[in-house]
Amino acid sequence: MARTVGAVLRAASAGTVGLVLGAVGTLALQGSGQPLEPSTPARPPRLEFPEVRGVRTPPDAFLVWSYGGLPEGFGRDLRRAPWVRRSVVVMSDNTWLTGSVSADGRIVDDPPRRSAIPFEAAAADPADYAWFLPPADRGVVRALAAGQGVLGTSSAALRGLGPGAVLEFGEARVEVAAVLPDELVGANEVLVSREVGEAIGVRRARYALVEPRRGMSARAVARLVRPLFPPGTPYQVRAPGDTPYFRHGDAVLPPVRIKMLFGEFAARPDPDRPGYLLVDPAWVKEHIATVRVPLLGEITCNVAIIPQIEGAMRELVRLGYGDLVRSYHGCYSPRHILRDPAANLSHHAWGIAFDINLTGNAFGEPPHQDPHLVRVLERWGFIWGGRFIVPDGNHFEYRRPPLER
Repeated sequence: MARTVGAVLRAASAGTVGLVLGAVGTLALQGSGQPLEPSTPARPPRLEFPEVRGVRTPPDAFLVWSYGGLPEGFGRDLRRAPWVRRSVVVMSDNTWLTGSVSADGRIVDDPPRRSAIPFEAAAADPADYAWFLPPADRGVVRALAAGQGVLGTSSAALRGLGPGAVLEFGEARVEVAAVLPDELVGANEVLVSREVGEAIGVRRARYALVEPRRGMSARAVARLVRPLFPPGTPYQVRAPGDTPYFRHGDAVLPPVRIKMLFGEFAARPDPDRPGYLLVDPAWVKEHIATVRVPLLGEITCNVAIIPQIEGAMRELVRLGYGDLVRSYHGCYSPRHILRDPAANLSHHAWGIAFDINLTGNAFGEPPHQDPHLVRVLERWGFIWGGRFIVPDGNHFEYRRPPLER
């Protein structure tokens, strides 16, 4: 369950062990702190893997994820499967960043009082995760096992942070050991060990990486993992190269990419509306606007996508498909997915998703949007929720710029 801002403020503190880059670009360790907690010392790393300098290609692996998270015991059952050579379950949740400090002591993040920054963090067993990194990067797991964190490149660029920086989650502090490409950390904002993840509120098993004992297709892997899920559970298997980021919800942009494109905000839970947020008014003033567009009427969305929405609606009118838009149900809505405080943030919270034609297209039901409508909106860069693992047929959200005509 993801933590609320209040829960984060009660998180246990965490010390660190420092990691620096060696003269030739390899990773070297040096002590620089206290154990994670006196009551929960960092577990000694099981570093039984070879480290091959200069080799940047990760092993072939498959991604397995299901909507809402993997079932309890999935990782154990996966490891026991005779066709699995190696596997690792990755936990991921929305956590709350209450501050950050650069390596030279400069305050970078200092959200308004009683607010925090939604921050997607992942956690995994360091020794198990190491096998799914390129050999040249596997040394970083020593730092994970010692209580440090690894930023993805987008997360590091967004904050201007690197090795030696400190992330604050209430009382919990995580020192940054290194920065790795987004694809190596599942496009999460930070990767930590399972122990540190527990301290900062990362508790939901989101996806697994699997290396079979022999060559297999995604279809074969999907068939073999089916018995590990409760009957009727929707799940997805991706093969190497199928998707830019091996992570849950791989069809949509990860939060860190959304932040890079549309801005990052601080927020706190709305005490009067469970599952909703009170977002920093300064961010709302800069990024959210209300305008009138054809077919939809008055919309409140992120200013960056309004031209795309308007362009798509004008094209529908020009092609004679205007009557396919029967109703509009909102865009900007600062809330969690399905208004569940334990869920990740909805992309409506950034004002980059909008809902149309709810009747006949309810969440979880077979969608009935007209294909002409879907094609036009997809051409304008919006992904359709009717293609999601659990269909959300009234939902469209930003995925990319419009295609050139």
